[in-house]
Amino acid sequence: GESSSGKCVTVDKALQLSAVWSCVRLLAETVATLPLGFYERTDDGRRSASSHPLYSLLHAQPNADMTAVEFWEVVMASLLLQGNAYVEIERIGARIVALVPLLPERMKVKVGEDSALQYRYLDPLTDATREIAEGGMMHIRAFGTNGIVGLSPVSYARETLGATMAAEEASGKIFANGMRPSGVLSMEQILNKNQREEVRTSLTEQFAGSMNTGKMMVLEAGMKFQQVTMNPEDAQMLQTRAFNIEEICRWFRVWPGLIGHNAAGQTMWGSGVEQMMIGFLTFSLRPWLTRIEQAVRRSLLAPGERSRYFAEFAIEGLLRADSSARTAFYSTMAQNGVMTRNEIRRKENLPPQPGG
Repeated sequence: GESSSGKCVTVDKALQLSAVWSCVRLLAETVATLPLGFYERTDDGRRSASSHPLYSLLHAQPNADMTAVEFWEVVMASLLLQGNAYVEIERIGARIVALVPLLPERMKVKVGEDSALQYRYLDPLTDATREIAEGGMMHIRAFGTNGIVGLSPVSYARETLGATMAAEEASGKIFANGMRPSGVLSMEQILNKNQREEVRTSLTEQFAGSMNTGKMMVLEAGMKFQQVTMNPEDAQMLQTRAFNIEEICRWFRVWPGLIGHNAAGQTMWGSGVEQMMIGFLTFSLRPWLTRIEQAVRRSLLAPGERSRYFAEFAIEGLLRADSSARTAFYSTMAQNGVMTRNEIRRKENLPPQPGG
């Protein structure tokens, strides 16, 4: 919708802001690249349920056109921007054979007379509306207030996003004017309307714009140009843009340093980075991972399977980029008898060793 700044905020326009793009990519790509395991509960713990049909769909290829990473990126982008992710469940008999993400902006949800949710989807390929029953849909909701649909972050953040768009446009116009937003041209004679327009047009064409910065201006007949001093710092443009980045990060619950914005009082070195990653995992990622895991249980598993099978993200995948942290983790797990050496080698895609 339209914001107080006069900017109309849409998903596409929001993604043109670097902070929104970075926050959405960070969360979507991180979740999509975490290993999603599918397990069966056993008397002594759990084991990988690789023979179950859902294992391949969730872990490798949900449908004929997408890899698992591409699929979960779409799901997360829908959640982060629209507040809802809709995945159609395709079956052959009782067996689930494909999971197809749908466009949230083309979906309408209502509660039927039997209290079951009904999904009405306007198909972009056929422009035809079709009804999808609750049993044929995996609906993942972001934060919401009614338990039926999630709230759209872009819609509720439209004032912040609109103000950021306005600040970006104002900054761009300043640079387009060669960092000289305005000036006063004085003359010792009175011009008529045509002469005034001719002088303004001539100077604008020759000296306006960043490409014309530094050109020599020739003034005659007592003409004087006085620049109105105004730069981005005087207009607090830089401070406004920095504050808008932090505001956007607040909406997406992402630490600004993770998208390359080092705000005052924040560190990008030493233990500060470690605490940043712990906070990112605990407060940013974990709620999304839990929503997805529980949606898989509710929508993809039959009632009789829910106590036996479950899906779970392996957050240890976040340690793969840090060899020191990964080594310390494996060492601790092996020394305390939590993992065997062959289990550690399996996580590193290494063959087992005899006696390991």
